[in-house]
Amino acid sequence: MAGSGSKFVDEGKKKARIEIIPLIDVIFFLLATFTLFILSLDKIQSLPVDLPVAQPPSSTQPPEDETVTLQVSEQGNCYWTYHKVTELIDLKEVKPKLENYAAQIAEPRVLITTDDKAKFGVAVRVLDEVRKANIKKVSVETRVRPTGR
Repeated sequence: MAGSGSKFVDEGKKKARIEIIPLIDVIFFLLATFTLFILSLDKIQSLPVDLPVAQPPSSTQPPEDETVTLQVSEQGNCYWTYHKVTELIDLKEVKPKLENYAAQIAEPRVLITTDDKAKFGVAVRVLDEVRKANIKKVSVETRVRPTGR
């Protein structure tokens, strides 16, 4: 019977196991307490500052745009736009007009654009003429424009 008595003692012992759910609850409680404590430390403080007020420009007219727009059309023609005046010119007239423009303006600027069906080669020829006229500020527009505008 001595052997059978030890059998009952072994059956009465329970194995220890760790319960995870109460541990998770304690961790969330500590996290929430820490977050609320940190948020209570954040005090917004500011200093009064006198910011400058923008002054209107002395002249009411904006300076006039001195940029020349050269638009290449599908037919290979060029539209010269300067001071909102557009004129149709031949490709051969581009170089003399650019040289005249560069001589008159201190910082000449040229915008090259095309209509939606223009050949790229003609636009490159116009770009070469701008380079030959020694104009350094050149932009190429990538959006589509109606012809002659």
